[in-house]
Amino acid sequence: MVKKLSDLSFAGKRVLVRVDFNVPLDASGRILSDARIRESLPTIQAILKGGGKPVLLSHLGRPKGKVVESLRLLPVAKRLSELLGSPVLYVKDCIGPEAEAASQALTKGQCLLLENLRFHDAEEAGDAEFAKALAKNGEIFVNDAFGAAHRAHASISGIGRLVPSAAGFLLQKELDAFARVLNEPARPFVAILGGAKVSDKLPVIQNLLPKIDTLIIGGAMAYTFLLQMGHKVGTSLVEKDLLPEAGRVILQAKNSGKRLLLPVDHICAAAFKADSPASVQPIDIPGSLMGLDIGPKTIAIYCDALKGSKTVIWNGPMGVFEMDAFCKGTEAVAHAVAATGAFTVVGGGDSVAAAEKTGIVAKLSHVSTGGGASLELLEGKVLPGVAVLG
Repeated sequence: MVKKLSDLSFAGKRVLVRVDFNVPLDASGRILSDARIRESLPTIQAILKGGGKPVLLSHLGRPKGKVVESLRLLPVAKRLSELLGSPVLYVKDCIGPEAEAASQALTKGQCLLLENLRFHDAEEAGDAEFAKALAKNGEIFVNDAFGAAHRAHASISGIGRLVPSAAGFLLQKELDAFARVLNEPARPFVAILGGAKVSDKLPVIQNLLPKIDTLIIGGAMAYTFLLQMGHKVGTSLVEKDLLPEAGRVILQAKNSGKRLLLPVDHICAAAFKADSPASVQPIDIPGSLMGLDIGPKTIAIYCDALKGSKTVIWNGPMGVFEMDAFCKGTEAVAHAVAATGAFTVVGGGDSVAAAEKTGIVAKLSHVSTGGGASLELLEGKVLPGVAVLG
């Protein structure tokens, strides 16, 4: 059982908080979106209100174990200061005498941000000694970085073994949403899976199929299934080594009474280019064309299948939604999901981007902040960053 913030007393204690401040920066080092910083505020404010002294840990970018000046967290400290309405202290390392002294000197109401964890290669290596060095900066550990919770990094799965630990509000919100759809879904339960590769989603399909009522498949991954069924797919992306697995999924769905929906028509082009002339093609795609989106008949079938659903999981686009000619399927499914009134969970970077692009985020029950972490939860895995919070 994962401990919550309410299970711990913070009064007078330094609280190590693993946050996800991996924000996008422009060439001048300015923050392009502070959404991830804002998402951390409820947890930080709750610790401050409880008399705790937050010591924040985060990574930024991929410095690969080296100090990269453009990836320092100082701009984040400044923005967090503005959002909290009080100064956020900052030091240029996350371990060592300077960090320890700064954390020890904290007084009630103060907050400290330590430097980019990934300036040390020991972080991503999950090094136990590095975790111990980090733990010297606090007496309690709170993980609120769902986007990194699937990584066995020192700050994610190491510190929680050394000091009392709990999940922050953001992490708890994510866990509660996925537990609801995976453990006690209201029915009918529909899962929508898209994206480029079957290999990326096969473990998800295998875990979800016994739980759901309907499985909708779109994106390039659909062509491996269609080829296995004997249909022509032209030059569409296919993972031939996974044809047997696709066949087993089709058979499992049939034998278990699950409804499996695949495209019956497509938007095709001769090349993977935004300006390549697009055309609607039937279920069998001519040899010179590739499928880049679901077609109008498929859109109608998929949207109709969502009507009346009580639980919906959506992970992956229906086509190359970044290109205007091939975004209609994803947009139509997005609006159909929003219109269900069901408990809806959207995970994965592309799905979230599509939800934002179509303006439906406010109509969704839960939009996940972690692509890789959400996928692993859908696969039925226990995340390393969650396992240590018991």
